[in-house]
Amino acid sequence: MKIGVQSIHFSADSKLLDFIQKKANKLDQFFDQIISGEVYLKLENVEDEANKISEIKLIVPGGTLFAKEQCKSFEEATDLAIESLRKQITKHKEKTRKKISEQKAVLIDSEISDY
Repeated sequence: MKIGVQSIHFSADSKLLDFIQKKANKLDQFFDQIISGEVYLKLENVEDEANKISEIKLIVPGGTLFAKEQCKSFEEATDLAIESLRKQITKHKEKTRKKISEQKAVLIDSEISDY
């Protein structure tokens, strides 16, 4: 899966980029039809220690999934956002499967009524 990473108000080092790519690749285990993804890393200008924001947007067939987390480190924020996306992917798959099974049931019913 292709992941584009944009860091806003700072430049991300290669260790952070590799970490994000590794975590995002794990989402392929749950849903292999992910088209692409965008990661936005932001440094917020506040006095709180938790000023690092990770936003992840995934494009999947039938929609877009989005997660945003704010923590003390980009790694922690990315971890939480990936976990949130994993739950969203599971829910998206269940909805898709339900729609497909309902459509199949309608088709079978219409074929039976034709006889």
